[in-house]
Amino acid sequence: MKKRKLLAIILMMCLAVTMLVGCGSNSTSSDSGTTTVENTGDKTDTGSTDTGSTDTGSTDTGASTVSLDSLPATVDGTIAASPDFYAATDLSKDYTVKMYLIGDTPNDWDQVLTKVNDYLAPYNTALEVTFMSWSDYQTMYSLALAGGEDIDIIFTAPWCYMYNEAAKGSFYELTTDFINTYMPLTTKYQAEASWSETTIAGKTIAVSSNQAQPMGKIVAVRQDLMDKYGISALTSWADYKQYMLTIAEQETPVSGIYALAAATDNNELWDVYRQQYDTFLALDSSYLDMMYEYSGSLPTSSDIKLAYEYDSFRQYAKDMKEMADAGCWSRSALTNTVTDDDAFGNLQGASIAWNASVFTYMEQAEKTDGVTCMAYDLTTDHFVSAEAYSNNDMAITAGSKNPERAAMVLDMIKFDTYLNRLLILGIEGQNYSIDDQGQYTELDGAANYAAFSISASWAIKNGNLSEAGVPEREKAITDAWEERVVMNPTITFVFDDTSVKSYVSAVTSVLTDYVPMLELGLVDDVDATLDEMISMCYDSGLQQIYDEFNAQYDAWLATR
Repeated sequence: MKKRKLLAIILMMCLAVTMLVGCGSNSTSSDSGTTTVENTGDKTDTGSTDTGSTDTGSTDTGASTVSLDSLPATVDGTIAASPDFYAATDLSKDYTVKMYLIGDTPNDWDQVLTKVNDYLAPYNTALEVTFMSWSDYQTMYSLALAGGEDIDIIFTAPWCYMYNEAAKGSFYELTTDFINTYMPLTTKYQAEASWSETTIAGKTIAVSSNQAQPMGKIVAVRQDLMDKYGISALTSWADYKQYMLTIAEQETPVSGIYALAAATDNNELWDVYRQQYDTFLALDSSYLDMMYEYSGSLPTSSDIKLAYEYDSFRQYAKDMKEMADAGCWSRSALTNTVTDDDAFGNLQGASIAWNASVFTYMEQAEKTDGVTCMAYDLTTDHFVSAEAYSNNDMAITAGSKNPERAAMVLDMIKFDTYLNRLLILGIEGQNYSIDDQGQYTELDGAANYAAFSISASWAIKNGNLSEAGVPEREKAITDAWEERVVMNPTITFVFDDTSVKSYVSAVTSVLTDYVPMLELGLVDDVDATLDEMISMCYDSGLQQIYDEFNAQYDAWLATR
């Protein structure tokens, strides 16, 4: 990074002034008491024009200071950060903020990061990013936090060790004063309803996505193969299962294409399956999933139990064994390192299960002549859950050597329009284009940096970006979700496992050994294996976890 000192900071202030208009007011607050700032005056929305310029060539050093009041009232406008906003942060010395993400590294990542660091240079700040791959993160994540790695910011989520690591004290506490002082854009723009979802035992430990949206689970398939074997459409789980068995019997021996090129587990397919039972998770934590069947009202603690104790999971595991035995996926699926999504896009698999992200991989597969794909909602007569704000989060680590500088970078990548788009969409004109309405279109270069392809992008999304020209097949599904969406009513309940963390660790270890095998059907006897797993969970302290969980849940329920 080129070192630019005080003059560059002043010049950057000048640039920010030219990019902002209007003055205004905004106030935000949180259920958890986090983040309250009030400004006075009227605001003018500046629209959605890209703020990509980092030109600091102006020689006018007499510009007035930039005020938060001059920013748009909502994230739909153009937001440009300024060193003025971070007056409480010591920017006098160079500092490299080290961020850890999960997932694979896009081909154009180095180019994107160069532009990020050019933009951060006037703040005497650089960003360095480590990607923990999909095949490695389950092993590396906790080790990196516990092993003294130099980490300032890390991606986390309920499904990515957030609760476990919070209980260990791995995350820096984001107090009201800290956020108000060091994260001014977050103070101004973060949805107040989101804070309660990342507040555990009274401590806010992460900043969540700024968007809650319908998140139905669907399957994507090779429609050309369906046509080949006389299958017109998929309307139920039974239809999908028959398609899978057909591919395994008739296609795989000839072409080598698996019905589903599974890797490590089949958790996404389980999410599709359990939609038939209208289920929600009251705890989503590294296989230690507490589930209930929603009937329209808040469940009691007796309604909630380990997902694998439900008959629905037992039947799912039996379906998985039937498909595994038929050859729907590789017998080495437990150790496969290529994700099922990438395999589908590369024509190695004939189906995948996930959310609306499947359309990205459908488009990738369809770049091959003759290949057509289609997505199917197998549970159209059941509700669609809404993605929680906290489903994807960014946390400052307790071991950060400079949490104030880390807070500034997190604040900027979440809400500075230029940086936010860089991380979410890549490089404008290379990976995407954007129109006057703020709708983006992926270009040919998106193959090297697809929209929302890195985990940070899921945590910093604000709801102000939509894709132009969404295909009708995608709109038909996502529009239908809007009519059936239901928010998980237990979403603000957060289980504090501090007093039972040794039991949680022991039970999670058992589940980690058994659940992937059961989800992939790679067992000799489903009933015997499942019964053995559950027995070992109780031997490892599951009842003690239940006792503590139920006590906390009952106390929370009493306040509803």
